Amino acid sequence: MGFDRIRSSRPLQLTAAVLLGVALAVGLLLWHGIRVLDQQVLIADEGRTLMVRRGDSLRRILTILEDEGVLENARFLGWIARAHQIDSRIKAGEYRLHAGLSARDLLTLLVSGQVVQYRVTIPEGLTLREALDVLHGRPEITPLLSLDNPGEIADLVGQSEWPEGWFLPETYAFTRGDSDRSLLLRAHAELTELLNTLWRDRNPDLPLASPYEALILASIIEKETAVAGERTQIAGVFIRRLQRGMRLQTDPTVIYGLGLQFDGNLTRRHLQDNSNPYNTYRIAGLPPTPIALPGRAALEAVFMPDNSDTLYFVARGDGTHEFSETLAEHEENVRQYQQVRRQGYRSTPQ
Repeated sequence: MGFDRIRSSRPLQLTAAVLLGVALAVGLLLWHGIRVLDQQVLIADEGRTLMVRRGDSLRRILTILEDEGVLENARFLGWIARAHQIDSRIKAGEYRLHAGLSARDLLTLLVSGQVVQYRVTIPEGLTLREALDVLHGRPEITPLLSLDNPGEIADLVGQSEWPEGWFLPETYAFTRGDSDRSLLLRAHAELTELLNTLWRDRNPDLPLASPYEALILASIIEKETAVAGERTQIAGVFIRRLQRGMRLQTDPTVIYGLGLQFDGNLTRRHLQDNSNPYNTYRIAGLPPTPIALPGRAALEAVFMPDNSDTLYFVARGDGTHEFSETLAEHEENVRQYQQVRRQGYRSTPQ
């Protein structure tokens, strides 16, 4: 009987040893896994960016970081990620990695989709050509559009006309790889929504036949002044001129029509040019298209013109304008401010 007891105890001892060994192995594996997850990713104090492109696998990303000496045990870290289905949930984009980041934090970041955000500002009063130059000057933006093919941009906003003016100047957030096309689509949507709202609530007595005419007038106001308090005054002058059948006689439209031929000097010959369709000294009413990208304030001014009797204005030379009701007053203002220009004369505010 004693012999039988000894024989039966051996399997129990072996089983206990195996279980202990398995427990130790599992414990070591868990300890190693925690160590790998809690390892500090070697990022310099100034931080760095990590670009994850569409189709990139987590294994590839971790291997690259390991090759760069940024982290260790990339393969084991990848196994942990797969076990928790993290590898299938990472999102493409550009990520900002900061000093003190752990491998666990890195995996969480790649799943979060919290990519680097950039901002670009399209200033009011730029032409479409200049706005594209701003976008193309940002290396994070992918250029797809060119004014060598203006029809493509016109199609983009559903316009048969030249697409000048159809984009709202604003500051737009974007991520690396976004295209000029996607940003202009957003700017167009913003412009359309604002313009339609203003048009819906307009005064029916405005001498404007369509939202597009309002957009054209807003672009002229935008180019005439950068002084916030003058926009409604200038809008009032142009509205009253349109109501009375007077020509707008505004220099910015002539300059826009000259395009690249304009050398900075507007001459009498330019003002007498009948071939320029934007010459509002010669044509009646509005020019055929907007002449710039008008901002929100200029658009609102079209629908809130002042109710004075002024019909003329002239630049004082300090960025502001002198307004008058009669031609005689206007001619006197021209003599005072234009014919003898003081030193430091400028058409825009300091």
